Amino acid sequence: MQKLFDEVASLDKRCYEEFFLSEDILMEHAAEGMAEYIRNNFNKNAKIIIVCGSGNNGADGIALGRLLHGTYDASLLILKKPSSPMAILQQKRAKSVGVKEIEKLEHCDVLVDAIVGTGFIGTFNAELQNVLEQMNAQEAFKIACDVPSGYLFCADVTLTMGALKKRMFLDSAKEFVGDIKVLDLGVSRDVYEKPSGWNLLDLQDLKLPHRTKKDSHKGCYGHLALALGEKSGASIMSALSALRFGAGLVTLVGYEVIQIPHQLMYSHEVPANATALALGMGLGAEFSQIELDTFLDNSLPLVADADILSLPVILDILKRDNVIVTPHAKEFVALLKITNVANITTEELQKERFKYAELFCKTFPNITLLLKGANVIIGQDERFYINPHGTPALAKGGSGDVLSGLVGALLAQGRTPLEAAINGSLTHAKLALNYNGADFSLTPDDLINEISRLEK
Repeated sequence: MQKLFDEVASLDKRCYEEFFLSEDILMEHAAEGMAEYIRNNFNKNAKIIIVCGSGNNGADGIALGRLLHGTYDASLLILKKPSSPMAILQQKRAKSVGVKEIEKLEHCDVLVDAIVGTGFIGTFNAELQNVLEQMNAQEAFKIACDVPSGYLFCADVTLTMGALKKRMFLDSAKEFVGDIKVLDLGVSRDVYEKPSGWNLLDLQDLKLPHRTKKDSHKGCYGHLALALGEKSGASIMSALSALRFGAGLVTLVGYEVIQIPHQLMYSHEVPANATALALGMGLGAEFSQIELDTFLDNSLPLVADADILSLPVILDILKRDNVIVTPHAKEFVALLKITNVANITTEELQKERFKYAELFCKTFPNITLLLKGANVIIGQDERFYINPHGTPALAKGGSGDVLSGLVGALLAQGRTPLEAAINGSLTHAKLALNYNGADFSLTPDDLINEISRLEK
């Protein structure tokens, strides 16, 4: 698990004031970190072009050019006359050792984007947009210095300075950041970083529901009750997912008798020994208000998904303890509206996912949010986590139903809502990553089948 930050200027300032490190020292370490990456991955004499802006991001790039000069065919393409003190100084240093400056983009083996960094606010003019389009069209290996400029440069790898930045994990950024590696700036990350309410999840954080007690029976592993809705396939997929993920018993609760898989149970009411509920997957108009009230007439932990998130009953559900809501973007917009937290469009949400996740969790500090997307956000009160390990293979109807089953199974087995959300989400991502078929062919059944092979 790694910490995430809105900004790192305050962390840099701490280096200056508490550790007596100058801006120059931090920049030299940044440049050396980038140079070391290139030395470890590319042969000597590779042609490298570093495209630099006029500020400190450009200064990082100019310093990189100086460090590579002599070992590599390194050139600087400086788009605008250096303006920051460090950029001016770094250009003097680079010129003094003979680093070549070029006037236009050329074919190269490695292309480094050092145009603008995290401090950039605004939009690029047409000229800069044209440069970025040309850079993206290059067949070179592409490296972003600190962040991809304006999140428009399509990097193969982003070498970011000091610590991870939250904005790198917006859904829209996933197309541009590539692999992300953090470079130290003269002190280790453990020293450089401060406490943060936001964290990035690693797959190694996953804690599977192993059965370590030898003297046990099915009742030791929880009983999940799922509402069997109008689109019964959705809740059946959730139920099968939950059973495969360790729940000792899984019961579909409905009011019409239908054919269900033989390993699942069926009831007209929540079983007395149920330990958790799941509601909303394929619900449609199947449950009347009376039936919903009956299903919810208990204090059991609950996963609320899909259709239920836009119905008035969600307002009562949000008053409960031990609730996880698992919306995708459109459903979260509906949830924000019905709860009077915000009235926004899906597009507005996607630009400010962190902001609205925090706003929802501040309004409902007892609720655990699992906001689905290219990068999943999990939040409870003031604690937030991002799962960046999802793949486009999961963009398939039914994937979310499997996720709800995974989370529900963990709730039923006694995990806290936050633990269930984190581990259910990580498992969901790992199932997709483990799948050996074509990315477009993954189905919910494939995800469920992969559960049994999680450790193979």
